[in-house]
Amino acid sequence: MLTEDEIMEIFRETKVWQEGHFLLASGRHSSRYIQCARVLQYPRFTETLCFELARRFKGEEIDVVAAPAVGGIIIAYEVAKILQTRAIFAERDDSGKMTFRRGFEIDEEENVLVVEDVITTGGSVREVMNAVRRAGGNIKGLGVFVDRSGGKLSFDTRVESLLTVNVDSYPPEECPLCREQVPLVRPGSKKSSIQGR
Repeated sequence: MLTEDEIMEIFRETKVWQEGHFLLASGRHSSRYIQCARVLQYPRFTETLCFELARRFKGEEIDVVAAPAVGGIIIAYEVAKILQTRAIFAERDDSGKMTFRRGFEIDEEENVLVVEDVITTGGSVREVMNAVRRAGGNIKGLGVFVDRSGGKLSFDTRVESLLTVNVDSYPPEECPLCREQVPLVRPGSKKSSIQGR
């Protein structure tokens, strides 16, 4: 059984957990950023974290592990391997609707565990759950590496998160880091900092 301290140690070692001054996709600023894709570079850490997620659902009757593309694909595969079932992923169709493609199907009454790397608003996993229900599947739970909402989100199923954090964010005009003139970074961009901040 992994403790939150051990999980945080893995995240710090793999640079999932970052501290600085970040421009979030929402346009807000934050002193902390979580990039779970970084840990998925390391199979041994990925296996350790997925084993912990799978352990929490051991004893549940799970027929399929489903995830949104792309963040949850590796997690779904690894959790399904541990639970000895199959893994599928949902992706957006041409209209932008989250759906199962590529021949992925859920049979009527199959029990589905939905997994994801990070939830902030829960939008993507809710869309996957809706796709599961449209296919006639039963949602047996949601497993995530990180709940970035601080546990504020509610779902109509059991939720297991390896780490629950509340990441503060600010509108740019109220950002204390801007006042301190800490360089602003847009995660995932080629430039390390944004000019004029």
